[in-house]
Amino acid sequence: MVEYDPFSWAAAHNPYPIYQQLRDEAPVYHNEKHKFWALTRYEDVIAGHLNVEDLSSAQGVTIQAQEAGAPFLILKDPPDHTAHRRIIGRLFTPRRIAEMEPFIRATAAGMLDELRDADRFDVVGDFAYKLPLDVIGELLGIPQSYREQIHELSEHIKNRDEDGNMSQQGMEATIGLAVLLAELVRERRANPGNDVITMLMNTPVEDPGGSQSLLSDDDLAGRFLELAFAGHETVASLIPNGVVALAWNPDARRELAASPELMPNAVEEMLRWDPPSQYQGRTTTRDLRIRGTVIPEGERVILVTGAAVHDERQYAAPDTFDVHRDIDRHVSFGFGRHLCLGASLARMETRVAFEELLKRFPDFDVDAAGAERHININVRGLSKLPLVVEKRATAS
Repeated sequence: MVEYDPFSWAAAHNPYPIYQQLRDEAPVYHNEKHKFWALTRYEDVIAGHLNVEDLSSAQGVTIQAQEAGAPFLILKDPPDHTAHRRIIGRLFTPRRIAEMEPFIRATAAGMLDELRDADRFDVVGDFAYKLPLDVIGELLGIPQSYREQIHELSEHIKNRDEDGNMSQQGMEATIGLAVLLAELVRERRANPGNDVITMLMNTPVEDPGGSQSLLSDDDLAGRFLELAFAGHETVASLIPNGVVALAWNPDARRELAASPELMPNAVEEMLRWDPPSQYQGRTTTRDLRIRGTVIPEGERVILVTGAAVHDERQYAAPDTFDVHRDIDRHVSFGFGRHLCLGASLARMETRVAFEELLKRFPDFDVDAAGAERHININVRGLSKLPLVVEKRATAS
């Protein structure tokens, strides 16, 4: 009988064999200890994302649901979700994202140039977390003095113990980050400028009845907390996950170094092969029958992204990393109404990060013994990954 405990060290280290067992033996799985159900087949995960009437986000999107009640967009259901998403969507227009590329490239290049004489460095601490932090800070207009604090607090927030509980330090960090961003909101209210924060403050939200109101300070702080955390942590995890993929597949790494035009598709494969977000939580609003099993009303259901993108019913040889794979679609950024608003920015950041990394370090390996992985909410990534540089090339 297959057992799945997402908070165990075994699952954190390598959940993919467990996912295969779940898909084959228990595609509608119930965990009595943590009181959740898990859907792991691709078509069921897609259907779950689309079924916003029966699977609600409002009661939390993690198993423990300690975030429930927070003013986050991801915790809203339609129609409230629709109005708030429309406002935040203004941050991620194609034009605005395209305008970010020169900044992203210059920032990535500058960070990597500082490491060009190193024989080894921590690709997480020295590069992967710093780049998206500066990018989301630039996009939102967060001052440099706030950014390091945001990262440090975010690191504490996402960690969980083996029972899935947030530590006291994590709870204090959540409060600390909310307070930090609330201070920023108050400062902008007192001193409005030509920036994103001021724009959001002055953009009205229309409710289902047609009435309009401005976002409250709590709502604004919630938006920034959500964007700063998700916009930073996703890419900070995706980059080292992709580095591992290229270290384990040196032929693919050499091909990408020689043919950078392949990088956009390679990024899609990185997202599919080892996605940062491993599951998205929902709560049933009525009894729901899936594959002959009834999930009662009020139960926690997780849509297991990491299992769906390795479903051999959808992808041939899913455990193989293939930069030429023809990927019609995947669920690594969610799907449907809750599709990640920052997906295009995350794709660009990751593409540019690897283009610049491979210009300078086309041949590398990772020190597996020095790598560190931790149990966290639903984000799969590394807190430390030593990169051992074998040969270096001159950046162009």
